[in-house]
Amino acid sequence: MEKISVIIRVKNEERWIGHTIQSILDNISRPQIIIIDNYSTDKSIEIVNRFKQDPLLKNKNNNNYTEIDVHQIKSYTPGKALNLGVSMAKHNAVMIISSHCTLTKINLKDHLKQLKKYVSVFGNQIPIWDGKKVVKRYLWSHFINKKVTNMYSEYEKRYFLHNAIALYDAKFLKDNKFDENLVGKEDRYWAIDAIKNGEKILYDPALEVLHHYTENGNTWKGLA
Repeated sequence: MEKISVIIRVKNEERWIGHTIQSILDNISRPQIIIIDNYSTDKSIEIVNRFKQDPLLKNKNNNNYTEIDVHQIKSYTPGKALNLGVSMAKHNAVMIISSHCTLTKINLKDHLKQLKKYVSVFGNQIPIWDGKKVVKRYLWSHFINKKVTNMYSEYEKRYFLHNAIALYDAKFLKDNKFDENLVGKEDRYWAIDAIKNGEKILYDPALEVLHHYTENGNTWKGLA
């Protein structure tokens, strides 16, 4: 059975976090889910805990259907939160997914094979605003319907990678951490360093999420 550790960063995401977790459980068998919470003040963690406590999610050995651990972090930066989550990963592959994304397409067996050649595989994003698909432009235009190795962004003038949905080789990521001093775009700068050192990153639209609008989401600035 293919195994993967899933990292979700959370800060007041009560509207979508349950949908995010449920979409993971619907598509991946018994993942390790690691929640890195920046001291949410809404019901985000209450919702997360419902998945741990729901008796319908028990397996035949009376263990939780999935393992969900919650860890809180102060002095938040994206890189710091992700590095903390990666340090707790038990499996050879790591998935990073936004707490306002829902996973719609994944072939985990194929993607794990890809990680033998690529240090990261990131996927397609469908922007959703109040349930409606919206026109792609700016940032969203990177998400095309064909595979691309070492995608270069003509908009940003640098290599492109996006952590709204991305898979990584866990050992490589533990040895090559995200920059904890950055307040954003930690994925792009990580990609630049990896490619500079001769590694390959794959964009594969067979991996896909719906990316729901949230006022907290920097990605949505690409629609302005």
